[in-house]
Amino acid sequence: MKNITLTLFFGLILSICSFSQSTADYSISLTTIWNATDHTSVPEDAHWSELVGATHNTANALFELGVISPNTDGIKDMAELGDNTNFMNEVNTAISANKADQWINASNLANAVGTFTIDNLQVTEDFPLITLVSMVAPSPDWFIAVNSIDLRSGNNSVNNGWKDSFTLDVFAYDAGTDDGTDYTSANAVSNPRVGVFKITGAPINENRMGTITFTYNASTLSSISNHPIENIKIFPNPTKGRITISNIQNANLKSVQLYNVLGHLVKDLPTGTSLSKIDLSLTNLSKGIYLLRLNSIDGKTKTNKLIVE
Repeated sequence: MKNITLTLFFGLILSICSFSQSTADYSISLTTIWNATDHTSVPEDAHWSELVGATHNTANALFELGVISPNTDGIKDMAELGDNTNFMNEVNTAISANKADQWINASNLANAVGTFTIDNLQVTEDFPLITLVSMVAPSPDWFIAVNSIDLRSGNNSVNNGWKDSFTLDVFAYDAGTDDGTDYTSANAVSNPRVGVFKITGAPINENRMGTITFTYNASTLSSISNHPIENIKIFPNPTKGRITISNIQNANLKSVQLYNVLGHLVKDLPTGTSLSKIDLSLTNLSKGIYLLRLNSIDGKTKTNKLIVE
């Protein structure tokens, strides 16, 4: 709709469209393929770290093939240790810069073969790209990923412009931070780092590590002009153990979720539409940085960084 300035008619269309937004509901299922039939070898205690990521609006916002990111350790720590702390901090920074919309987290898998599931993920038109990663464990610095998958189809006459259900192959990547060549290789720091690259040699040999299915459930087209969720206030922040969430009476708020720096959901509070404010006790939480996410019934979300002192 950019550059439509030739006539008043097209100007009115632009005005109307700019005050509406499409939101889609997807369920995601990633089934791993890590077995002796498809791979040279499978180590003892083979498993997967949590499947984490974000919805965002800029391609390669979280990592990029062939690119060295010496000042960020999110992918490094996830791929080497299964530690998502820095990765989530980088997502939080992207959220603050309006380049990402939400942190996504699915539980880890204790076995080589299994299925990650993410149910009813709300994706907005402003942030239609999705990136997901999980550590190949054990490994030097290997991980599986889908990067910047665009859920928009470009055809607004079908599903409000959202892609129908589809399935993709999932492959393994090297974070470029450890020179190990086998699942249980000793730590060998890459000096200098190299960019992230797809693994083509043994023991994975460019074989699929899984398949991921994005299942389209539904979508809505709703007004986003001055959406009430944007007027919600959260205070005090930083907090010493209690916060107030106010101005929620017109936001159709569905739930309040709180995530820690590891990406774990630590509070999930359903809300009532008749409330005007919520007083939330956080006295049982450790000091640190958290991510507070507000979810409305119509799929709108608002995410704030929260500091507990």
